[in-house]
Amino acid sequence: MYTVQQLTKTSFREKGSKFIGYLFPALSKDNFEAKLNDIQSKYPDATHHCYAWRINPNKIEEFSQDDGEPSGTAGQPILNKLKSFEVVNCGCVVVRYYGGTNLGTSGLIQAYGQSAERCLKEADRSTIIPTKTVQITYPYNQQKKVDQLKNQFDLKELDAEYLENVTMKMACRSDQADRFLVALEKLEHAGVTTEYLGDGYVTMNSD
Repeated sequence: MYTVQQLTKTSFREKGSKFIGYLFPALSKDNFEAKLNDIQSKYPDATHHCYAWRINPNKIEEFSQDDGEPSGTAGQPILNKLKSFEVVNCGCVVVRYYGGTNLGTSGLIQAYGQSAERCLKEADRSTIIPTKTVQITYPYNQQKKVDQLKNQFDLKELDAEYLENVTMKMACRSDQADRFLVALEKLEHAGVTTEYLGDGYVTMNSD
């Protein structure tokens, strides 16, 4: 799974119509709507502003909009490209200026899909890893055991507090979380306590 960190813009012409594609980060529906409004304000005279978005890596939500184009010929092809490139927490808006020549159903599907694909190929994508966030509290004499778990599992330390005991928040890859929690349960006799805090994700720059 991937995401994008910056806005990418592309454009091309097809039989007189101009297609302007925007791909950008969107962490929520409101986040996407704000950017969509910006783009609509920038091109108020455009024939169509078609789009799709995908958010929430742990439970993906997605939506597409044809904005007056024949049903399934604009928003869905954009969404299909987002899905095929496995991106989430982002949206794509394709602005069309009608050029006087009808493209037909297959032509529209190809043009809107191509606009999204051009953005996706040009964009710098980052890897998203779904995680479970866990807080563990343990006495200092268990630090070696905790370090061993860090080597055994893919963990990312999010926060730590060193008082009478150590309290640490860690993100564990979702596909390893069950085994990680079982390993922590085996340390309960040594004073290690565990609290599950919910789902999350970490973003890593792709090479």
